Amino acid sequence: QVQLVESGGGLAQAGGSLTLSCAASGRTFSTYDMGWFRQAPGKEREFVAAISWSGGTTSYSDAVKGRFTILRANAKNTVYLQMNSLKPEDTAVYYCAAGSYGRSWSAYNYWGQGTQVTVSS
Repeated sequence: QVQLVESGGGLAQAGGSLTLSCAASGRTFSTYDMGWFRQAPGKEREFVAAISWSGGTTSYSDAVKGRFTILRANAKNTVYLQMNSLKPEDTAVYYCAAGSYGRSWSAYNYWGQGTQVTVSS
């Protein structure tokens, strides 16, 4: 079992940057593929980015491709989401998840509690 805790959210201006972190408990972190999802008020949870257990494969939604980067440090049991060129439409609660590599929320078994990101124009 894996427990996930996100941090790094907050308020940013449009065009600015934030880096989210997701710390995982347990010794099996390196065996899980990881993903980031987000949910804006009144909208469904949507895929943002995914990274394979080794870090060798990544995937991004079209909305964030070229602006966001997903990274992982297995020695630190941590996955990161570097967010650059932020836009007001990036405002959402961001969740990290552990499970199988994919773009669907159903591929992931474990979820963090979420961290709020607010981008002002």
